[in-house]
Amino acid sequence: MKSTISLTITTLFFGMTLFAHHSIVGTYDYNKHVTLDGKIVQVSLRNPHSFVQVEVADANGVVQRWSMEWGSAAVLVNQGVDRNSFKIGDQVQVTGNPARSGDTRARLETIRRPSDGLSWGGKPGQTVD
Repeated sequence: MKSTISLTITTLFFGMTLFAHHSIVGTYDYNKHVTLDGKIVQVSLRNPHSFVQVEVADANGVVQRWSMEWGSAAVLVNQGVDRNSFKIGDQVQVTGNPARSGDTRARLETIRRPSDGLSWGGKPGQTVD
């Protein structure tokens, strides 16, 4: 009986910790979407989360750097994305859920390189979660 209670408490504790770490909904607003056209300035394919940094000019020509949070490198490789898929200097269009904080960051939903049509996202299994 004591071991069952201990196991239950331990599972609940670590389960909540894991959920808090992966609380993408708390960081990004799933009810909002941004579409950005810009140039890749950095690609970091790594575990547990990858990032694509995109420089985007607004209507006044002011350049902002957006950090787009992506899936883990292991998952992306299984989906056909590797370190050679998207490169620094590529012009891309990205869509994502913006940060609740108002920072220039988002949860990546799709990325598309217009020059050749290479894209990720919007297909079954291609999500950040």
